[in-house]
Amino acid sequence: MTHVTQTSAATPAAQSGPPPKVVPRRHLGRWISAVVVIAALAWLVWTLATTESLEWGQVGHYLFSHGVLVGVKNTIVMTVLCMVIGMVIGTLIAVMRLSPNPVLTGVAWLYQWFFRGTPTLVQLTFWFNLSTIFPRLHLSLFGWQVFDVSTNQVMTSLVAALLGLGLNFGAYYSEVVRAGILSVDEGQSDAAAAYGLTPFGTLRHIVLPQSMRVIIPPTGNELIGMLKFTSLASLVSYEELMRSVSDIYTINYEVIPLLVVAALWYLFMTTILSTGQYFLEKRFARGTTRSQPPSLIATIRRGLRGRRGATA
Repeated sequence: MTHVTQTSAATPAAQSGPPPKVVPRRHLGRWISAVVVIAALAWLVWTLATTESLEWGQVGHYLFSHGVLVGVKNTIVMTVLCMVIGMVIGTLIAVMRLSPNPVLTGVAWLYQWFFRGTPTLVQLTFWFNLSTIFPRLHLSLFGWQVFDVSTNQVMTSLVAALLGLGLNFGAYYSEVVRAGILSVDEGQSDAAAAYGLTPFGTLRHIVLPQSMRVIIPPTGNELIGMLKFTSLASLVSYEELMRSVSDIYTINYEVIPLLVVAALWYLFMTTILSTGQYFLEKRFARGTTRSQPPSLIATIRRGLRGRRGATA
């Protein structure tokens, strides 16, 4: 007797059935923390909006007043000028620190030691009161007088603030540049020397462009700090934002609303600077990473698109 064994084989219809449904993993803790944070932010916004002592009507009245706008303009001008002074001096000091010349290295080290070791407020006050040490500034060469002026005419509030903040920023920025230069592999300099580039040409065309990827993030941080450090210039009678605001509230005694005005303007300016820093970092980081970190707005958009796709 012959037994015939039948084997069951999958038919093409069975193989072409609907694919299994992919269910995204549920993150319960993530949703709970998000709800808690949103509730805390909503409570904070509601508290600030309903607090009568903040006087939001006065905040709106003075937000774009002439005196406040003058202070904002002077703050921006001082920030830009101090950054230019500090970046030029800081780059020179960083190159001097890395120089094989012991004299240049020693001078650069002394500069950093002095300006990083004394408070910024002391430096501002010193420059503003320089006339007590040198009543007049004069220079003569071979019996010919180049200039001779009163120190009070030269050392204005703007000049004192630029020197106090710019020189101090240069001392800190020099370490940022030095760290960026040291981050570039020494083989790059060796290859440039093999092609006949001078040390200056190597620094300009090879080392500094590659070091910008490391220099820009702390530079953006220092720039935001410099923007807020300009408020110290009010102590030498320079009319920046805090000085303008304080001049107004000493007359009308609206201290809290005008401080809120100053805080809103500082937040607006730091937001602009942070956005510019993000795009600069993205620009100079090309070719170093496979993908760039997305911005906050891009992250939110991607999350919303993913949620819509999962719902559909």
